[in-house]
Amino acid sequence: MRCVIARYPFELTKTGVLASMKGVTPELVTGASVTIGRRRYPVKQVGQVITRQDPRDFTALEVTRAMTRLGFTCHDRPEAAEDAGGAASLRTPSTTPADTDPMALWGGAGERP
Repeated sequence: MRCVIARYPFELTKTGVLASMKGVTPELVTGASVTIGRRRYPVKQVGQVITRQDPRDFTALEVTRAMTRLGFTCHDRPEAAEDAGGAASLRTPSTTPADTDPMALWGGAGERP
């Protein structure tokens, strides 16, 4: 499949991407990612390996489009957020009145400022 990444044309195949990523250790996923084989790689890392370009030269969206067209599964957010079902981001820490009232933090005696 022909695709353009960072203004350069590439002829990519699913087997070619699998072969390129074989033996590559995934970096920490903090944003968009793609599942290749049994591993989940950051999209920018995959783009760097398959294009041999600096990751600053292309966008994650360009690589995501190409990987989706090849049949790979792409993800928008890190795996940990999906495992928790989004519940981790919805939890609020317990607060005490001193945490919520800025005047309660003032430790002076007598009048408040």
